Amino acid sequence: MKDQITWKVGGQQGEGIESTGEVFSTTLNRMGYYLYSYRHFSSRIKGGHTNNNIRISTREVRAVADNTNILVAFDQQTIDVNAHELVTGGVIIADEKFSPTVDDALDVELIVIPFTETAKEIGSQLMKNMVAIGASAKLMDINLEHFYEMVHTLFARKGEDIVESNRKALNAGYDLMAEKVGHLNLDDFKLNAPDDKEKLFLIGNDAISFGAINAGVRFMAAYPITPASEIMEYMIKHLPRFGGTVIQTEDEISAVMMAIGSNYAGGRSFTSSAGPGLSLMMESIGLSGMTETPLVVVDTMRGGPSTGLPTKQEQSDIMQMVYGTHGDIPKIVLAPSDVEDAFYTTIEAFNLAEIYQLPVILLSDLQMSLGKQTSDPFDQSKVEINRGKTVFTDMEAHETDYFHRYEDTEDGVSRRPIPGLKNGIHHVTGVEHNPDGTPNEGAENRKTQMDKRMRKLSNQLMKEPFKVHGDEESDVLMLSILSVNGVVDEAVSRLDEKVTVIHLKQIYPMPIEKLRPYLDGAKKIIVIEHNYNGQLTSILKMNYAGHERIASILKYDGTPFKPNEVVAEIKGIIN
Repeated sequence: MKDQITWKVGGQQGEGIESTGEVFSTTLNRMGYYLYSYRHFSSRIKGGHTNNNIRISTREVRAVADNTNILVAFDQQTIDVNAHELVTGGVIIADEKFSPTVDDALDVELIVIPFTETAKEIGSQLMKNMVAIGASAKLMDINLEHFYEMVHTLFARKGEDIVESNRKALNAGYDLMAEKVGHLNLDDFKLNAPDDKEKLFLIGNDAISFGAINAGVRFMAAYPITPASEIMEYMIKHLPRFGGTVIQTEDEISAVMMAIGSNYAGGRSFTSSAGPGLSLMMESIGLSGMTETPLVVVDTMRGGPSTGLPTKQEQSDIMQMVYGTHGDIPKIVLAPSDVEDAFYTTIEAFNLAEIYQLPVILLSDLQMSLGKQTSDPFDQSKVEINRGKTVFTDMEAHETDYFHRYEDTEDGVSRRPIPGLKNGIHHVTGVEHNPDGTPNEGAENRKTQMDKRMRKLSNQLMKEPFKVHGDEESDVLMLSILSVNGVVDEAVSRLDEKVTVIHLKQIYPMPIEKLRPYLDGAKKIIVIEHNYNGQLTSILKMNYAGHERIASILKYDGTPFKPNEVVAEIKGIIN
């Protein structure tokens, strides 16, 4: 029996591959297993190869597996593309419809079952996914009662006949597989019992969305783009329950300007997009910085440049998010350490935006945004909302005609009255201005206002700008962000060297003084990231002098890192 198994299903996009993986993985989650899934899909509505890779474990997993144990194939391309990932003795369960074949050089078992024909006999070929799930359940010795419950959840509203037909499809797949596996050692595909802890199973975009609602957001403006669209879809579904509104705009410029306007009016608001959309938002992000209007923008990174790889993994927006705006403005760039942390970091992003009255970029990547995985339940008792120096009541009288909204203060942050308050009137403009907001291009005023704005970044920003596993003194210091964190943790657990791992959460401003003891104490520093130029590495080198000890591990082919790849790369650098 196994502590973990990887199950993958593949076929043509649009023929139910995603729903097959969803039914299978959600059922396993309900049983109490830990899961980590990653979808490979094409940037089109229908057609092209797609697969769903689901890692199932009795303990926490936060990375794709090195290999696959079971491959469910709805077409020959799935076998051709994915069979090489199977472990020795792995099983391919394939639909008889396409007369499947497998390379004789691979030491794997091909089991052919008539998914499509069986589903047609039961009532509809759409149920071929249930036949495949039933066959998988038999191979893994999973009681079908667990899947019956899932079928009822999914189809009860469609009537008992639909529920019963899907149950029959599960049974048929189970029985057909039972006829084929007499020669196999089924313990190779049977999982040990899971624990009984309550677990969430969600994508990172859902965690970000739920965090935004808990942060007090009541307005979102956005334009659909992969892999950010699920954030808007989640908010459309749930935000009205809290008196909130979502507007789908005509483009990303409109979206960010609406978010700025709503924040200016006193509401907590945000937008989300991906690399191309963020490029369009850059001038507006500068407006947020210049007018000192809070703004949160979520960037779900994907493959670029241009349209690039819309549905593939990459982390190549880092430089753009840190340095993309024209001119110097204070901004904060954050990166949650995992899906659970995305909930808490999203809330902190909104707090920081209002405390320091500046734009906050919350980074995600496609693997974190769309990869569904297990998380501990969120602790809403930890939620704190801090609106900084925002003023919601009429203000005291003052001698000047206009309120000094941009008063030069010690911490760089001035009081921010929302529009309409008595004695709070001030001017707001994107050009340089004096303390009451009136345009002023004088050299002395310019220096005063620039110093005031940039002084915000000298404050303590995030409560926890990075997470550390290990000691200040190490043979190797590994530095990573977002979805790469999980694979680094697993890879390091396989090494004999003394390795410290840092999951960087605050990318800008780089918390260099807090990082310094770990950087100084490492014999070798390795930054691992999903892009060609080593963008995070470059930002580290701009802030830290020990360049001769810094190396990069880079991947930019659109696929996630695997633990065995990272182990090999680390050994290649340190040996």
